Amino acid sequence: MPINHRQVEIFRAVMQAGSLSGAAQALHSSQPTLSRELGRMEMRLGYALFERSAGSRLKPSAAAQALWDSVQRHYQGLAQVQAQARQLALADAQQLQLLALPALAHALLPSALARWPERVQRVAITPAESPLLEAWMAEQRFDLAVTERTGPVSGCAVEPLAELAEVAVLPAGHALLAKRVLHPQDFAGEAFISLADDDPYRAAIDALFTQAGVQRQLRLQTHSAVGACALVAQGLGVTIVNPFTAMACEGPALQWRPLSVRIPYSLALLRPLHRPGARGVDALAQALRDEALRLNDHSLAQQGDLR
Repeated sequence: MPINHRQVEIFRAVMQAGSLSGAAQALHSSQPTLSRELGRMEMRLGYALFERSAGSRLKPSAAAQALWDSVQRHYQGLAQVQAQARQLALADAQQLQLLALPALAHALLPSALARWPERVQRVAITPAESPLLEAWMAEQRFDLAVTERTGPVSGCAVEPLAELAEVAVLPAGHALLAKRVLHPQDFAGEAFISLADDDPYRAAIDALFTQAGVQRQLRLQTHSAVGACALVAQGLGVTIVNPFTAMACEGPALQWRPLSVRIPYSLALLRPLHRPGARGVDALAQALRDEALRLNDHSLAQQGDLR
């Protein structure tokens, strides 16, 4: 027969107090009652938890010490649940769960959150790559997600946010910055920083250069567009990434240029269909739309100036 919650509670009280008398006082019970329940607990377990001595003092056995560790973790977890339950009683304490590709968490979300009228609300931003991002959204685990995928996602409403084009990123002082628009042939022999092998934009970029018959020096690759830009800033090569990341990373160490051949870059907003709507999520979705439009217009204007 398994031990019950009352027995665990008594065991915990004895471990904390170090004696039956102290445990009885803490639990508003009597020493004989606690002693009987401890005895029943030991019978059910099949081993002794304490060494009895004169008086009410009890010396925990090695098994009791090991069990005590588990009991402490259980009560710590319970305390966290209680704290969360208390927080949920406060509307402002309800945490909005936001999911985004790592590059967008860096390049789009900060400025969109600055536009959000409910900035006092708590927000948890979780970065995740596809297809994990879409799988989590299908499981209704988040209130909102921003992704590059524009096709159907199970259990989600998909809303297009922006349709732009990939751009080239180069380190400051690079000779190719003298050109306003870069052609595939301009990258011949260049040290090129690639995205990961399984990245769909990596496939599109490689196909572009293969079709043009251009050979690059492929030495470095990374899963992150932000990481690719950081490598460019150190003068380790050039890259092609989404325009949001390029604009966010632009500065004294690197600049970007449009490409003569368009590699489409799309953004979409995902909303779960079967998750209760969180407070502020509609306003945040609108802030993301406004910021995506602003960055879209800014990118197109800059490309028009460069061309």
